[in-house]
Amino acid sequence: MRPRTIDEVAGQDHILGSGKLLRRVIEADRLTNVIFYGPPGCGKTTLAEVIAKATSRNFVRCSGVVSNVADIRKVCDRARNELGGAGTILFVDEIHRFNKSQQDVLLPYVEDGTVVLIGATTHNPSMFINTPLTSRSLVFELKPLSPEAVESLLDRACSDKERGYGEYPCEFVPAARRFLAEICDGDARHALTALEIAFRSTPPSEDGIIHLTEEVISECVQKRVVHYDKKEDGHYDTISAFIKSVRGSDPNAAVYWLAKMLVAGEDPRFIARRLVILASEDIGNADPRGLTIAVNALQAVEFIGMPEARISLAQATTYLATAPKSNRSYLAINEAIADIESGSVQPVPEHLKNVHVKAVGKEKPQGYVYPHDFQDAWVKQSYLRIPKQYYVPSDRGYEATIAQRMASVKRD
Repeated sequence: MRPRTIDEVAGQDHILGSGKLLRRVIEADRLTNVIFYGPPGCGKTTLAEVIAKATSRNFVRCSGVVSNVADIRKVCDRARNELGGAGTILFVDEIHRFNKSQQDVLLPYVEDGTVVLIGATTHNPSMFINTPLTSRSLVFELKPLSPEAVESLLDRACSDKERGYGEYPCEFVPAARRFLAEICDGDARHALTALEIAFRSTPPSEDGIIHLTEEVISECVQKRVVHYDKKEDGHYDTISAFIKSVRGSDPNAAVYWLAKMLVAGEDPRFIARRLVILASEDIGNADPRGLTIAVNALQAVEFIGMPEARISLAQATTYLATAPKSNRSYLAINEAIADIESGSVQPVPEHLKNVHVKAVGKEKPQGYVYPHDFQDAWVKQSYLRIPKQYYVPSDRGYEATIAQRMASVKRD
């Protein structure tokens, strides 16, 4: 089911869309050396083969796993003897597996145009491929296929009578197709392999039709179906249960709902962002470390990704669930905003303004008093023309200490 033309390639619109650089280079047959970098199953090899067909060049494949220096020289010398013909594309799969010496062998052939190199790697080229090669190549990052792109591939495989299963009467339940498209994590090869297993292992029913249901697909990918619609009630209900469990100080329920979201394929960054909000809204100054831990979890999710990020999310979830709770900061800012929006907008007192200018015909206002010049860095001084207490700390966790401090200041 590999695409045969550029238009059949699913996804990668950021480099293959109309007017994009790679598409223009291919259509103009002005291909230069290229390195494709991206996760498994996103179409690196497929794209290399499509390019070879689109440009009518010889296509020679070798692998960074099994090929050696002798193999490289043999391919390149053969390409040199064929110059003047269609030219040769040398596709090196997993090029990051070549050591420095092996990569250096390619340099003279790449430099003099003997071959056009297309390298494919799942590793960052700037770290795993020699600079002389990357500097002579266009580096394109391929992204995991979206669920919509995978669904289109599955539909094509089911309807194609020449290369797919179009000859077989089949009912592919939409929920099952969507589940497979999401569970394969953007890996087209994984999705098509599961579809093939489903067709080969599912006998037709009495009506002669192969029914591909959620249960069938679940068995083929060895992953249980979790009913969870990311855009509707499943999404909102589960994140609501998660937040309320953390707010209610139940780490066991919170971890369960976290696990359900992760298994269903929820974006871990969405979960981490919700924890950051919760750390300020529901814990606040009762445990100021909660916000630090939540932000660190968000950074960890961005940095390491899944599946390892689940550990950081679980740590943040259990910490926040067992932390003392206070929503007093949340209430304080809401009340202050409500006052301002209702028209209670106070001007800045003169002694708090940035620049003090004596007004003509008026006495100079009393100046600002610097608190650090006094004991405990506090001095009696007004900061609002009409004082009002917005922040009322609770007696829980560290906020109890804050309450004592505020009471002490008031007595003074």
